[in-house]
Amino acid sequence: MTIPATIPAENFFLDRASPAPLQVQLRRQIIAGVLQGRFRAGERLPSSRRLARHLGVARVTVTQAFAELVATEYLTSKGRSGHFIADEITPLPDAPAAPQGAAFDWSPRLDLRFTRLQRRDRVQDWRRFRFPFVYGQADPELVDHNAWRDCAVRALGRREFAALTGDLYDHDDPELLDYLARHILPRRGIRAEPDQIVLTLGAQNALWLVAEILLARGGRAAIEDPCYPGLREILSHTRAEILPLSVDAQGLPVTAIPPGTTAVFTTASHQCPTGTTMPLPRRHALLARALDQGFAIVEDDYEFEMSFAGAPSPALKGMDQAEAVIYIGSFSKSVFPGLRLGYIVADPGFIHEARALRGLTLRHPPGMLQRTLFHFLSLGHYDAQLNRMRRAYAERRAVMLRTIGDTGLSLASNRDTGGSSLWLQAPPGTDMTETGTALRDQSVLIEPGRPFFATPEDGRSHYRLAWSSISADLIEEGIRRIAGAVGK
Repeated sequence: MTIPATIPAENFFLDRASPAPLQVQLRRQIIAGVLQGRFRAGERLPSSRRLARHLGVARVTVTQAFAELVATEYLTSKGRSGHFIADEITPLPDAPAAPQGAAFDWSPRLDLRFTRLQRRDRVQDWRRFRFPFVYGQADPELVDHNAWRDCAVRALGRREFAALTGDLYDHDDPELLDYLARHILPRRGIRAEPDQIVLTLGAQNALWLVAEILLARGGRAAIEDPCYPGLREILSHTRAEILPLSVDAQGLPVTAIPPGTTAVFTTASHQCPTGTTMPLPRRHALLARALDQGFAIVEDDYEFEMSFAGAPSPALKGMDQAEAVIYIGSFSKSVFPGLRLGYIVADPGFIHEARALRGLTLRHPPGMLQRTLFHFLSLGHYDAQLNRMRRAYAERRAVMLRTIGDTGLSLASNRDTGGSSLWLQAPPGTDMTETGTALRDQSVLIEPGRPFFATPEDGRSHYRLAWSSISADLIEEGIRRIAGAVGK
């Protein structure tokens, strides 16, 4: 009888700096060895004791990895003989030889219109900076990881698994839609039935769907100036004429909306990026003008959960009696950004069209995420996390405002009542893009204002500071470094 070869323990190593758990790293290395043909069928793995000693880990780490690989049929277990590479695994074929001759030329077929619009001011590895005043990122300490994991496990239970494995076509998880309609939207004064809601992959996807339906063939889109840069990028790919309207201390100026406008995009509850809240009289005026002139209102209510001045004003959609408002909400700020789940609330006819368009591109957001989010909401974890975030954000905001006052930095908007950022303006002539680049050498990240404006030069001296991704004890030192850089 042929004695099977034993794979040396020295073939394996672990990277302690990797975010992947040690057990997962070991499993991946064994799978890679099998698929690449380095580990062959019937070969024996080192004993769990020997491999654990070589890797410097607890023996249970190795035994768990082996058990998972047996369950997925990469390994077989033979009593006291040990673990062996399974016979049924087929290694990957050898990679094809490098092509010879001239390569296909893609350049004539790509006009790079999408690439040119990409923002280049955002830093992917922002976590390596000590003072990251980065908007839209989450502090992991505020996210209830255990609760989310438990909800994911619940969603994967046998009772619900069939619902996750099926194609919903153009539909969404009915449990999640029902919860949104009965518990989330009423907080904004919105009453809606499930047929008035469609789920999206975040607010960005929602804005794209709305723009394609309303403006792909042309029209006039009125937007705030400054505004969310992603909106301007989306609208630039439609045939619409874009009309930037300079915001004032009350947000979007209603009287500046010209006749013939097709759609008005607004962040009425928390103007992006100034933080201004549109007062109720102006909201009523905007709704009345929409009926008079026949334009749709697209309300991006991106951060309503973070209010520090009592109950927030009702959403425009909550005040809308004529179904002129298309409402966009998202869980990116209140759960975590990587979730990428949002929703549109609108007239049933519009929602029907939005579902059809969504179905052409992505069918529906993953059922696993939808059902996990439903459990996270319905079991009370969402409200608990919101309360934790509000307390932390209120503390950080207070530290930031106090230090800004102490250092002489200037707020560009004094009507901030919530959210997770402040809008500031440096002395005239200061280029905050250049200043932001210089601050990176001091491990400080800020968000320069140019991308927010229709005319980028108008945002030369503006910048945004967020507190969602920086702890309270680091804010003061970071602000003082910013003040030093802008000459304060």
